[in-house]
Amino acid sequence: MKMPDPDQSILARREEIADRLRLIVPGEGVIISSQELQVYESDGLTAYRQPPLLAVLPENTQQVSEILKYCHTEGVKVVPRGSGTSLSGGALPLADAILLCMGKFNQILDVDYDNRCSVVQPGVTNLGITKAVEGDGFYYAPDPSSQIACSIGGNVAENAGGVHCLKYGLTTNNLLGIEMVLIDGTVLRFGGKHFDGAGYDLLGLMTGSEGLLGVVTEVTVRILPKPETARALLLGFSTSEEGGACVAAIISEGIIPGGMEMMDKPAIQAAEAFVNAGYPLDVDALLIVELDGPQAEVDYLIERVSDIAKKSGAVTSRISQNEEERQLFWAGRKAAFPAVGRLTPDYYCMDGTIPRNKLPLVLKRMREMSAHYGLGVANVFHAGDGNLHPLIMYDANNPGELEKAEDFGSDILRLCVEVGGVLTGEHGVGVEKRDLMPEMFTDVDLKQQLRVKCAFDAKALLNPGKVFPELHRCAELGRMHIHKGKLPFPDIPRF
Repeated sequence: MKMPDPDQSILARREEIADRLRLIVPGEGVIISSQELQVYESDGLTAYRQPPLLAVLPENTQQVSEILKYCHTEGVKVVPRGSGTSLSGGALPLADAILLCMGKFNQILDVDYDNRCSVVQPGVTNLGITKAVEGDGFYYAPDPSSQIACSIGGNVAENAGGVHCLKYGLTTNNLLGIEMVLIDGTVLRFGGKHFDGAGYDLLGLMTGSEGLLGVVTEVTVRILPKPETARALLLGFSTSEEGGACVAAIISEGIIPGGMEMMDKPAIQAAEAFVNAGYPLDVDALLIVELDGPQAEVDYLIERVSDIAKKSGAVTSRISQNEEERQLFWAGRKAAFPAVGRLTPDYYCMDGTIPRNKLPLVLKRMREMSAHYGLGVANVFHAGDGNLHPLIMYDANNPGELEKAEDFGSDILRLCVEVGGVLTGEHGVGVEKRDLMPEMFTDVDLKQQLRVKCAFDAKALLNPGKVFPELHRCAELGRMHIHKGKLPFPDIPRF
């Protein structure tokens, strides 16, 4: 995995840059010692590490604006960082870039129940939004497994989802507005408390842009009333293929559960040992299906889903009898990632999305890949929307195993694209999937995306080395190809 070569002239100016940034962020807002910078040398994708040039921790939008304006003028690269929970290397530092850490932006600015929205700073945790409003019967719907730690700004950058995204949508479906700062220091606002706006969907463009277009300094999100009733089913199957077929059958019946998650045997056993959620250990696949809404509707749908599961081959079925038991069902699923960490020295968490009806095929192919590479894999995924999270188990202390895990992961992502899916569902591209982008996009597609990048950041200073497999200069993208001295389409007027 190659990153852009460090700019030696910037490295030589490290102390000068730090002194200038201290004028913008006084006190302890600039971190430069190598020992303190070790905290920031990676994000959640810990296989790749690189200390930044320095880290700066602004406290308000004005400071962010002045920092970016200075970096734009001086040609200094900037890597934005939220809580550092990214699993795609999106917040991986660069040796010649400052790390712009947004952790001090941690205040909830406004809760507006009349408009069912909340205005928060980007460093507020995902779960923190729900905690702030749950006393009044509201919550924030997207709920990644890392919701206790991940920041809402990072959720916007990666378009995070969660176990309830099937019914309630990803971050983009629950985002109403943002304040952001461009690389030249310009402060912009897109959207707001209103439901929708006219003109280009720049709010949608920013969601999932992975810190390449600007830095988010304020977020307005939709909050929802807590459903009257929520109940969950634990459904066990003898094979993952049967579990996948049950998922497709539920959706084809027109039922949209609040959440529908699936785990295979290694993940089930790891989660049960970790949480003691009461999962059956004699099945190869476990499906968690949650129905929410009015009491009568939930009771009716529970019976329908139970019947569908039985016809699909379910060998065990258990329905939550109270809120505590429902939460326990989900506790195992949300702890699946750390639980698998108890089984293996290292694991590589993948993220790809496929059409739901391809689940049985993809699970079968992944087992074949596991045998080919000699590495175990535990599968945990958002079954309802086809977002897979295979956990490839390896030992980095064994020579060559990290490389095998990377190759295994790349083959899984290629398979996702092959069956009609995409490279990422919610973790983003970052550096992890960067070199696989040509598997999904043509050269024309990628250059068009780069033109959008250039419109916001012509000097390519924001988060360089991420998303795009080859970083073109913006001027190169505007060049016209002339063959044998002849202009293309000579009849078109030119000005």
